[in-house]
Amino acid sequence: MRVNRILLSTALVVVALVLQVSVLARLHLPGAVPDLLLLTVLALAMVYGHVGGAFVGFGAGLLADLAPPADHAAGRYALVLCVIGYLAGLVKPDHGRLKSASGPMVVVAAAAIGSTLLYAGVGALVGDTAARHVGLGSLLFTALLYDLLLAPFVVPGIMALARRAENDPLAETSSAGKVTDISSGWLSSGTGLRIGGQRNGLKTKAARVRTARAGRIKGVKRL
Repeated sequence: MRVNRILLSTALVVVALVLQVSVLARLHLPGAVPDLLLLTVLALAMVYGHVGGAFVGFGAGLLADLAPPADHAAGRYALVLCVIGYLAGLVKPDHGRLKSASGPMVVVAAAAIGSTLLYAGVGALVGDTAARHVGLGSLLFTALLYDLLLAPFVVPGIMALARRAENDPLAETSSAGKVTDISSGWLSSGTGLRIGGQRNGLKTKAARVRTARAGRIKGVKRL
């Protein structure tokens, strides 16, 4: 990963984790906790692609595993977010730009359900039965609801910030080339006039103006 990606991802993940642990987790909402960390990973994965999404997801999950008050085995959430980040990166939009809000919201919904099921499945393998006591159906519904409500305020902003931090010269060159082509086409054919014809017309008009001025000056001298 590039240095700017690492720095931006680290900063966003740390901020998201702090807000999730210190604010969202203390709201004591019924069922699941709004997963701000998951939304951050999804937003970055849809800009960086599947490889970058997997790295960001693993790092974010490992940090969440080690941050207090973690009550599960280290590496459990890292595995979940690594898989989710990889899969989310596979649906990366062209140039990381959003064409509509429906696509990312579908990704958020699938990630909310998939991460909850995967987390519960990994927990069942290591002997953690907390999901059974809380109720898996309740966890799925609340996780889906909270993440969908929070996504419009988080995902577009992080994606825009990540795109700006990318500063891709190839994208800028291609965009400039498109602007040049459009402008030249508009000048040459879009108006129905040709640049050469415009120049000749201007020269003819200027010559007529000079002739008229010379005629007026001669008339004045004769008087």
